[in-house]
Parts: sequence; C-alpha cells; structure tokens
Amino acid sequence: MGDLLANLALGFGTVLQVVPVEVPGLGPVPLPMNVVLCFVGCLVGTLIGVLPGVGPVATIAMLLPITFKFDPTGALIMLAGIYYGAQYGGSTTAILVNIPGEATSVVTTLDGHQMARQGRAGVALGIAAIGSFVAGCVATVLIAALGAPLTRLALVFGPAEYFSLMVMGLVFAVVLARGSILKAVAMILLGILLSTVGADLETGQERMTFGLPFLSDGIDFPVLAMGLFGIAEILRNLDHTEARDVVRQKIGRLLPGRDDLRQSGLPILRGTVIGAVLGILPGNGAVLGPFASYTLEKRLARDPRRFGTGAIEGVAGPESANNAGAQTSFIPLLTLGIPPNAVMALMVGAMTIHGIVPGPQVMTKNAGLFWGMIASMWVGNVMLLVINLPLIGLWVRLLKVPYRLMFPAILLLCCVGIYSINSLPTDILFIGLFGAVGYALIRLDFEPAPLLLGFVLGKLMEENLRRALIISRGEMTTFIERPISAGLLLVAVMLLVVALLPAIRRSRDEVFVE
Repeated sequence: MGDLLANLALGFGTVLQVVPVEVPGLGPVPLPMNVVLCFVGCLVGTLIGVLPGVGPVATIAMLLPITFKFDPTGALIMLAGIYYGAQYGGSTTAILVNIPGEATSVVTTLDGHQMARQGRAGVALGIAAIGSFVAGCVATVLIAALGAPLTRLALVFGPAEYFSLMVMGLVFAVVLARGSILKAVAMILLGILLSTVGADLETGQERMTFGLPFLSDGIDFPVLAMGLFGIAEILRNLDHTEARDVVRQKIGRLLPGRDDLRQSGLPILRGTVIGAVLGILPGNGAVLGPFASYTLEKRLARDPRRFGTGAIEGVAGPESANNAGAQTSFIPLLTLGIPPNAVMALMVGAMTIHGIVPGPQVMTKNAGLFWGMIASMWVGNVMLLVINLPLIGLWVRLLKVPYRLMFPAILLLCCVGIYSINSLPTDILFIGLFGAVGYALIRLDFEPAPLLLGFVLGKLMEENLRRALIISRGEMTTFIERPISAGLLLVAVMLLVVALLPAIRRSRDEVFVE
C-alpha cells in the first residue's frame, strides 16, 4: 500500500509539474504543461465524440505528427485524453441526435434518445456523465492496483513467452472481432505481412520493397493508420448522408433526482465491473462492454418492456461500462506492451515514435511516464465532468454543422500532418492508397482494426520468435517446453477451437447482429 501511494505521488507530481513555456510576446511562462495537454486531449476527445463520423482512431492518427513537439509523457497523456474523452462525447450525440458518436454509444441511443424525446434529455446526459465519472475513477484505481503486480509478472517473460502472449492476443482479437472469423484472420495475417516490408531485422536484406527506395525502411505506422482510419472514414461518411434528428425539446435540468439515482446506482456499479473486465480483453472487448451491460440490466429488470422506451438503467449501465472499458484497455498496453484494440495500437505507435519500448520496462525505466498517465486519468475524469455538462448548448449547435463542411478541413489536416513527419510527397500518396483500401475493406465487410493490430504486433512477434529460436538453437519445441509459453498457446488454441464450433459461432454472430 505504501509503495502504491508513493507511486501515485510520483504520478501526480509528473502531471502537475510546472515547466517554462515560451509564449510569444510574454517570454517564458511557467505552466503545468501536462495538465494543459490533458485538458486539450479531453476537450478534443469530447468534440470528436460529439461529432458523428469522426472517431478517436482517426483523430489520434491525424494528431500523431503534432505530438513530436511534446515530451513523451505529455504526448501520451493528450492522446489518452482523446480516447476516453470520446467515450463521454459519444453519449451526447446518442442521446440528443439518436446517432452514436462512437461505436460504444450505440446502446445508449435505445433509451437515451427516448428519454430526450420525453423532455428528459438533461437527466439522461447527467446520469451518463455521472456513470462515466464513477466508472472512470474505479477503472483508474484498478489500473493503479494491477500495474505493479502485472509488470513484475511480465519481467519473468522471455522471448518465447512474449511470442506466445502475442499469439494469444491476436486470437482474442479474432474471436471478439465483428463479423466473420475467417475475415478477421485474413486481416491479421495481412497486417503481419505488411509489417515485414523493409529491411530484414537480422541481415538488413530488403524484403517486398519492389526496388522502391522509400519502402526500404518499411511502411510508416502513421501513414498506414491515417489512411486506414482517417481517409477511409471520410470516404465512408461521404458515401451515405445522415439524417440528424436533433431533439427540439428543452434539455431540462441536468442533475438527476433521487429516484433516478436510486434506479441508476446498481446499474452503474454492474456496468463498471463488466466494462472493466471486458476492456482488458484484446479485440472488441471494450466495445462489447456496453452491449453486455444493457443485456444484463434488461434481464435483471422487473419489467423488461420498459427498455427501449426511456429506461434510465439503459443509459447508466452501458455508459459506465463504456468508460470503464476504455480505461482498463490501458492495462495490457502499459504492463505487457500488448495493444488490445486499434486505439491502443496507435498508442504503441506513438510510444515507439518517441523512443519508448512498450512493455514492462516502461514502469522500471520510465516510472514517471507510467504513473503520470495513471494520475492523468483521474485529472481527466474530473475535467470531463466539468467540460461536458456546462457545454451541452455548444455541443447541440455543433451537431447542426453538416458533414460536407467538415470533411475538407479534416482531409487538409490529414495531408498537412502526414507531410510534416518526413516531408515526403509519397506519404500523401500512400495515405490516399491506404484510404481507398480501407474503404474497400469496409464495403466488403472486413474490419480494418485487426489489420492494424497485426501490423503493430508483427514486428514484435518476428523479433521475439527469432530471439527464442536463437536461444534454443533452432528448436521449435522451446515454445511448448516452457510452462508459461505452453499455457498461453494452449489457451489460444482452445479459444479458437471453441469459437469455431457451429453453436458458439451462431451465438457470436447473433450478439454482433444485435
């Protein structure tokens, strides 16, 4: 307990550290820069959560080049704020417009928008913010409690264990990915294949470069991410015009009454637990949390027929699960270096760009960064509560901005951002190419997120595979002779076999359809 408190003190010291910042016309001004970046991340996250058609994956991909100007801790705090801020903002759009700003806010539309049509939009927004705040704080406590034990466990891992852990993570991603398992496997294999483009890790021999010099260093992570998610998202949104049914009734009071809080208390706690557990799982774990919470609340309700007509439990539970899952997804990233979803894959890319090797060594070598990020989540949750409720009127006005006026600015930001990294015109051409590929994948019902996970983990898997084989002198049996490695591979095989059983596969497909 003493160690935990000391580590948290280190984290808050990192977040609140005052540094001189050069301000034009004023000279150096002392500012708590990490707090400022946390606020910027939360504000941007809320904004892109509110605006349908702009998700956190695309936004973080677009803003990666900007983070080069900040120190690694501040950059990661800002990117993290964008991610969990978007979960808050997504509920505003879901309740007021009946369009989920985020995939995780789909469930909130069912009862949240009905509450808004009944003149209770303020109560729905208020309970969503309160549930999100409680869930975020509990999830942050969980991250702080599990961080040190999991990091100590990860330090006993060798190359064989890491390789097996990544295989298990990718299998989880396949099982929890939306749609066909075969398509998810194909996306992961394609991502791993793209990660091998460039110079060989050992020999320096060029692989799959087709003689093109700009491919000799491989495909840049920001280029792939921005194309697959930024440009493809623009094309997808232009493909279909959305009818925005903005609620015309008054927002009303934002603070829920005593009966509302009594009805929402247990759903918030149950949603927090469900979201926190599922958020740790690779793949779509964080996305499944709200769906699982809604299903549970409907089954526990005395009158399930209320759900879909404005039941406050249908907002409180899923919104809590949504934010708890968003924050606990940082656990495998910070402790093991394994990204559980596409946003965390972008965070791995950001860490790598800043010269930080993701994994257990982050806690030992960059303790300030590790605990600073955890402390910033508490600060961020308080900021989001302050940002969201008073600015509801502003968000409503922004919701009326048509997408045709937004996408040129987003496209320009993508091009300027990606060109600023290497000043290469070929990078702009590549984001266009990957954007077209990403759009085609979406139209063919392939999910691009597993491709990004495969790309990020591909290099790490190859590196650990080679190290393990060098240590064992080429013996493949080393992966099953080591108990931890064998256990992880066994879990991966069992999970894949169970997911392929006809009955389980039908149930899985039904869940995703619902």
